[in-house]
Amino acid sequence: MEFLLTLRRRGIADQAVLRAMDEVPRAVFVADEFSAAAHEDRALPIACGQTISQPYVVAYMTEKLGVARDNRVLEVGTGSGYQAAVLSRLAGEVVSIERYRTLAEAARARLAKLGYDNVEIVVGDGLAGWPERAPYDRIMVTAAAERMPETLVDQLAEGGVMLLPLGPQGGTQHIVKLTKTSTGLSREDLIPVRFVPLLPGQAREL
Repeated sequence: MEFLLTLRRRGIADQAVLRAMDEVPRAVFVADEFSAAAHEDRALPIACGQTISQPYVVAYMTEKLGVARDNRVLEVGTGSGYQAAVLSRLAGEVVSIERYRTLAEAARARLAKLGYDNVEIVVGDGLAGWPERAPYDRIMVTAAAERMPETLVDQLAEGGVMLLPLGPQGGTQHIVKLTKTSTGLSREDLIPVRFVPLLPGQAREL
């Protein structure tokens, strides 16, 4: 399938990640008017001024996160629910937090329709994380932060990994991989990206 070939050509090699990308139907997560472009390797607009990331970025971040079957994963920024769906095929449990109620409810419905029952979607402030279920073995942030969100670092288990886009809005952002050790954090800067901003609080109007 062209979709998977593109990912392989771009360097995605983890078979479990490729299997998850193959299993989750991206067309279910895009707006009807973009269904013809669902399997193209590009970001697409969704409601509330947000986007669904391009498949390569979803696969890349998932691969770098290194999710295991016994992991509890926190995702910050549910959006369409597509990334949460991919994570659900690899993790034991996924908690995904979304500041827009409209997006959260639509994503919940999509995941329920697909039978992905190990994902819990909550409405709240992504920067505050979801301490009720902490600590998390893996944390993925799918919106760009300008500085390190310490509250999320605090919710990461020792030995855990967090992936997030970091950098100025309107400037160059990079995917950053943080690994929490007994002595602190190790940091690895990965590919340049462009994500919507990580905003504080829960959206009031939607």
